[in-house]
Amino acid sequence: MNQRNYPTPSTFTRSRSGELFEEAKRYFPGGVHSPVRAFKSVQGPPIFFQKGEGCHLYDVDGQAFVDFCCSWGPLILGHCPPAVVQRVQETVANGMSFGTPTPHDNLIGKLILDHHRYVEMIRFVSSGTEAVMSAIRLARGVTGRSKVIKFEGCYHGHVDSLLVKAGSGLVTFGISTSAGIPESFAKETIVVPLADPAALESALRDHAGDVACVIVEPVPANNGLLLQDVEFLQLLRNKTREHGVLLIFDEVISGFRVGFEGAAGYYGIQPDILTFGKIIGGGMPVGAYAASREIMEHVAPVGPVYQAGTLSANPVAMAAGFATLTVLLEPGFYENLAAKTQRFTAHLQDFCNRRGFEVTFPSIGSIFWPTFTRQHIRRSDEIDGSRMELFKKMHLECLKRGVYFGPSGYEVGFVSAAHMDADLDFAAEKICESLDVTMKGF
Repeated sequence: MNQRNYPTPSTFTRSRSGELFEEAKRYFPGGVHSPVRAFKSVQGPPIFFQKGEGCHLYDVDGQAFVDFCCSWGPLILGHCPPAVVQRVQETVANGMSFGTPTPHDNLIGKLILDHHRYVEMIRFVSSGTEAVMSAIRLARGVTGRSKVIKFEGCYHGHVDSLLVKAGSGLVTFGISTSAGIPESFAKETIVVPLADPAALESALRDHAGDVACVIVEPVPANNGLLLQDVEFLQLLRNKTREHGVLLIFDEVISGFRVGFEGAAGYYGIQPDILTFGKIIGGGMPVGAYAASREIMEHVAPVGPVYQAGTLSANPVAMAAGFATLTVLLEPGFYENLAAKTQRFTAHLQDFCNRRGFEVTFPSIGSIFWPTFTRQHIRRSDEIDGSRMELFKKMHLECLKRGVYFGPSGYEVGFVSAAHMDADLDFAAEKICESLDVTMKGF
């Protein structure tokens, strides 16, 4: 398969990427526009890519890579799917942004609401962070309360009040993890561990009458893949109802990825508010929040909760989203994608088992996580940070062989509809070679 010019350990280069990175550092903080892109958790300078096609990325040094980052998840159809590209091109020809309603809004809105049993109204925004920020404001506006409960190990974008970590003890007020955020903002957030019913109950009881919402990634996938038992998620639903607290499912990653109804549909649990990310725009800059009509009619111009955005529901993103979601609704789409992912991860797991490597590949739907442990990890404090050195080595060895993962061992991988069996077999072979090098002497 090397007709695609996959690198090998003897030919791999980052010459041009390195030059561009040095230049970029003169223009941008750290040379990047999002911290993880700087490759500080792995080895070498970041790779500059110039083309994506199907399941492949092509860099400025002329090398091809099988892509398991998929723009951090939203490219469920792969890079440049023809039907989406055609729809985008047709739309762009008529204008990129008007700051007005367009027919594209109605098309995609109806498509989502007709096929998602847990939402009755939706509002489009421009990013997952904006969706979460708006959902938190909506929850506070509906309840008249101010405090938020979040879980350690769940990431909800760079919203001020949610960039917090736990202090001492199991249940504590948040402490800001970023400069520029007043501690008074962070103190409106209460942080509890995942998979800890007692801590959840304590937080809800101790702050009864003050908590507007509990927000959770039902499939925590920003700090490893911390798959939760459905019993804990159901308990979360029951306890929030009992205390009159709204439940927000942050489905920026899991929404439309583990199924058209996301984790809510996968687990059969109805939250009060859901947030979504770029997958609904085919990877373009989009986000959304959605809920019942009763809750959503608190949003301006109908209600008193203000939220606005010039580029919200811009026609190009809406057209890309409509074309993407139409494909996702085809019979068997998610079943086939999950089966493909399971076959791929089983190949990797069988290899590691035969070698006796302490490596596992937990997965759900088309999301998977290469992790250097045999433990079933459900909480962030169960992750052995020292093992990230092994991912760091594996990441480099995979690059040398034409396989691209996101540049952090805490990030998950994604399989797209564009990953054919031959691509996955090639990638599995190269990952196994990389693991042999990584685990040698360990």
